[in-house]
Amino acid sequence: MGEVLGNFDKLLHIHHEGEDELMYPQLAEQAPACALHVEQMLEQHRQVTRRLEVIEPLRLRWMETADAEAGQELAGLYADLSAVLNVHLRREVTEVMPAVDRVVTQQELKKAAEHGSSQVSNKFLVGYLGMVLATNPPADRKELFKEIPAPVRLAYRLIGRRMYRKQYSTLFPGRPIPETL
Repeated sequence: MGEVLGNFDKLLHIHHEGEDELMYPQLAEQAPACALHVEQMLEQHRQVTRRLEVIEPLRLRWMETADAEAGQELAGLYADLSAVLNVHLRREVTEVMPAVDRVVTQQELKKAAEHGSSQVSNKFLVGYLGMVLATNPPADRKELFKEIPAPVRLAYRLIGRRMYRKQYSTLFPGRPIPETL
C-alpha cells in the first residue's frame, strides 16, 4: 500500500509541477485578468507540496515498521491533503479551466500533461488510468479513452484494468471497486 501511495504522491507532485511551469504562466500572460486565480492555484500547489514533504518520511517509516500509530498519523495527513485537494480541484475546474480552454493551446496543454511522465513507471500509469476513468461518467470515459494513444489503450485492456482493481482494493480494502472501461 505504501508504494501505491508513494506513486500517487509522486504523480501529484509532477502534475502540479507541469502546470506550474507549462500552463499557469501561459494563462497569466495570455489572460491577465486571471492573474489572481493563477496565484491562488500556485499557492494551493505550494500547500500540497508542503503536505507531501511531511507525508513522505512518515510514509517510508510506516512502510518499514507497519507501526499502527504511524499509520493513524499518516491517515490524518492524507485526510488533510485530501481536504486541500478538494478545494483546489473544485476551484481549478470551475474558475480556471474555462479560461485555460480559451487561451492555452492544445499543444501547451499536452506539454503540461506529459511533463515528467518519464519519472513515473508506465506500469503504474496504465493502472492509474483506471482510477481516472472511474471518476468520470460512463459517456465521458468513452470519449476520454478515444483520445488515449492506441498502444496505451491496448496496455490498459491487457494489464491496466487488473492493476487498477488491485491498486484500488489495496487503497480501499472492502470497498466495491468503481466501474471503469
